Amino acid sequence: TGAASGIGHAIAIRLAQEGAAVVVTDIQDEPGEAVANGIRETGGRAVFVHHDVVSPAEWDRAVGSAAREFGGLDILVNNAGLGDLAVIEETSLEDYERTIAIDQTGVFLGMKTAAELLSASPHASVINISSIFGTSGGFGTSPAYHAAKGAVRTLTKNTALHWADRGIRVNSVHPGFIDTPILASTKGTEFEQAMIGLTPMGRLGRPQEIAAGVAYLASDDASFVTGLELYIDGGYMAR
Repeated sequence: TGAASGIGHAIAIRLAQEGAAVVVTDIQDEPGEAVANGIRETGGRAVFVHHDVVSPAEWDRAVGSAAREFGGLDILVNNAGLGDLAVIEETSLEDYERTIAIDQTGVFLGMKTAAELLSASPHASVINISSIFGTSGGFGTSPAYHAAKGAVRTLTKNTALHWADRGIRVNSVHPGFIDTPILASTKGTEFEQAMIGLTPMGRLGRPQEIAAGVAYLASDDASFVTGLELYIDGGYMAR
């Protein structure tokens, strides 16, 4: 999900390179189609599906597309997300609930909808994209984002335990500050330097570095790994 740009785009490309057939989903139709086309042009298998992750009906369509186009579902990557910068006093209930719906409820709906197909797979793996801010308090801003990503962290572990005897592995990935289009407006500013300064490795991460972690968790190399929270953050959480 959320595969039209940024981290989601990099994950779709990496999984396709590893041999996966990819259902690319997003609310951005043209960029999403371009990602799927790019995979097909390099010999991979991909389809694009318009997909709002807060809609149960659109989840049914996306998961159904995997079954129809590729015969099943082995890997689910819940990546779609929304951020904000407001503090709690300035966060409206409407904005709070919108962020929770996309970042948290969308993950719940994805796992619930995909459960039957995942149960039929001998190699089922779910990777939920959380954040360093799903574990830390960050800068005291973005309460909805922190609440949602923290919920994803715990929901991942809860579902991992529930599905452990079915052979469905469920893990979360926690990116640090990653150089994606969403950060384009910070280039050359004090905000970019602040993020770099807070990262012990002294740079922003690359989307491909998150995709590499997802590829590991999706693979049979991680066959004994479930309930894990994988931090790809340049050392941020080690401080």
